[in-house]
Amino acid sequence: MRTLGVDLAAATRKTAVAVIEWSGGTGSNSPTQGSARLEHLALDVDDQQIVDLFGTCGITGVDCPVGWPDALLPFLTGHLNFDAVPVLEHDGIAGRRLLAYRDTDRFCTAHTGLIPLSVSADRLAHPAMRCAVIQAKIAQLHGPQPRDGSGRLAEVYPAASLKIWGLNGRGYKGRGVPEAERLEALLALLEERAPWLDLAGHRDRITASDDLFDAVIAALAARAVGRRRTLLPDAAHAAAARSEGWIHLPSCTLDELPF
Repeated sequence: MRTLGVDLAAATRKTAVAVIEWSGGTGSNSPTQGSARLEHLALDVDDQQIVDLFGTCGITGVDCPVGWPDALLPFLTGHLNFDAVPVLEHDGIAGRRLLAYRDTDRFCTAHTGLIPLSVSADRLAHPAMRCAVIQAKIAQLHGPQPRDGSGRLAEVYPAASLKIWGLNGRGYKGRGVPEAERLEALLALLEERAPWLDLAGHRDRITASDDLFDAVIAALAARAVGRRRTLLPDAAHAAAARSEGWIHLPSCTLDELPF
């Protein structure tokens, strides 16, 4: 299995990718632990590079929303057409939260305590627009990928994956000395907890870029998706997951990924 992790930003220069090659390990019942090697790591990645890498990997985990809240389009259409009914349905803070957050965002908060940024009312909106274009480019070559992650593309959330795996993922983003020290310590802890992961000489590059680090975590989370070891939407969330997208939270430990 080859997994691709994409830390998608609005700007190409802040977009990072990581490809991990997995070997050995035949499933949850296997007594033999496999290994993983970081085969490719890049920063300043454009759309075409992501599409090309998608074609070479079994599962891609993208750190970016793949859709918008279902309530948002009727709200905007109502506003555009001077139709007050769908607009007034979202009067008040509770109504506006339905426009800002998806089912999967609320599910993620309930299970991890983390509050994802809003795809429609925060800094994620611009990257999500780029992600939609990339999804369209992938669809032209490889067919449409279900937004619930049941295909070869899945939405992941590195901060949540780190928390589930018992790694302190707070305070490492940024270019200051404290952030750099926290990133160094976080990577060292990852190496300790995942001795089966070969960084293939990229350690210094990862400690110098939180974008590259997040791409590696996204590629690890993609392995959990490929092994069907994530929290999947139940009947109550399935319809929204197909249209809005679904954040795949690992349901396995870090130790279980290579099996």
